[in-house]
Amino acid sequence: MLIQRIITALVLLALLLPALVASSPWPFALLTLALIGAGGWEWARLNGIHGWRAPTTGGVVVALCALGAMAGWSAHAPAWVWWTATVCWGVGGTLGLRSGPQAWPHLPRGARWLIGVLVLPAAWLAFCNARGLGLNFLLSALCLVWMSDIAAYFGGKTWGRRKLAVTISPGKTWEGAWTGLIGVGLLALAWVAVEHGTGAAATSLFDRLWFGLGGLGAVLALAALVALGIMGDLLESLAKRAAGMKDSSGLLPGHGGVLDRVDALLPVLPAVMALASL
Repeated sequence: MLIQRIITALVLLALLLPALVASSPWPFALLTLALIGAGGWEWARLNGIHGWRAPTTGGVVVALCALGAMAGWSAHAPAWVWWTATVCWGVGGTLGLRSGPQAWPHLPRGARWLIGVLVLPAAWLAFCNARGLGLNFLLSALCLVWMSDIAAYFGGKTWGRRKLAVTISPGKTWEGAWTGLIGVGLLALAWVAVEHGTGAAATSLFDRLWFGLGGLGAVLALAALVALGIMGDLLESLAKRAAGMKDSSGLLPGHGGVLDRVDALLPVLPAVMALASL
């Protein structure tokens, strides 16, 4: 399993790094589009949609992404797209988590299908728009999610006592969530210090939040982003638990599926773009 994880991670890095640093935005856009399309296929399977309809769902997701690109939204989407997506995530995610995995299968299958078909293209557009704001901005947004996950894991293992969502993901704790937020705060401070200490172009998400919203505003924004990341993780776990599946698929050997890797990014990236629009 460990060897599989390492090999898969190396292959993904070999594909991702050239796409990230390419002068054209299209290598990154096409690579992430393939992943998002695969996520659509996984979402269909998680919700009991099998046979030809599962890959068709991936095709619908890709088609919606293409329509967004044709409208120019892959380069610069209107701010209302990001704010609408963020509000829907906040309200819908809260209701979904309060209902729990028992209630999820009772929602109409078409409604569950539509959620994924709308959420995934919004995330792809956010990926592309964040890349358009610069590599520093995109990496800082990605690292925010990764730091939150890593710090929460170790904080939960070390100090975790109070369960965050025992019926959805028993391993997550409130102590882990707070540790994740602290880790993100320290990362933000270090990132801004390095940017300004080295004279590098201050174009990161953290710099925008700190100097655009002020200290208190930046802290509140970071807390909201961490909370959204946890929500995305928990909602995918809810869907998997309701479906009786451990992973969203086996597309990424040793890592599970695409949704297992991007679940926290799905709500965070649109919210990041919403904040960047202020």
